Amino acid sequence: MIAVDTSIWIRALRSAGGPEAIVLRSLLDADEVALPVVVRSELLMGAKTADRKKLIKALKSVPLLYPSDESWRTIDEWTATASRAGAAFTVGDLLIGVLTQEIGGLVWSADSDFARMESLNLVGRFSA
Repeated sequence: MIAVDTSIWIRALRSAGGPEAIVLRSLLDADEVALPVVVRSELLMGAKTADRKKLIKALKSVPLLYPSDESWRTIDEWTATASRAGAAFTVGDLLIGVLTQEIGGLVWSADSDFARMESLNLVGRFSA
């Protein structure tokens, strides 16, 4: 499974013929996409009012990933690991990473923070 970050969704939504959109459609057709709830929220917060209902409908077919108590414990561990390495990450990115790890998936993102997470062996990344 591939957890698709907000940065990729935005690129795909802005350019339906772009490389991200083409790969994303292929992954969606193959039921290989998971949607961390934080990404869903970010997408809806950034959506124009006219596009919101259509986006909600489209996202309903993608499995949502929700944090559990264990997710938050893992975030605490990852924060300590990052701190020891002199790194820091946003709560949103940590949530995306942990939720992806919990399903044994890969993160697809244009955000360089996930490359730093990968260098700390916290996540695996998908490359299109």
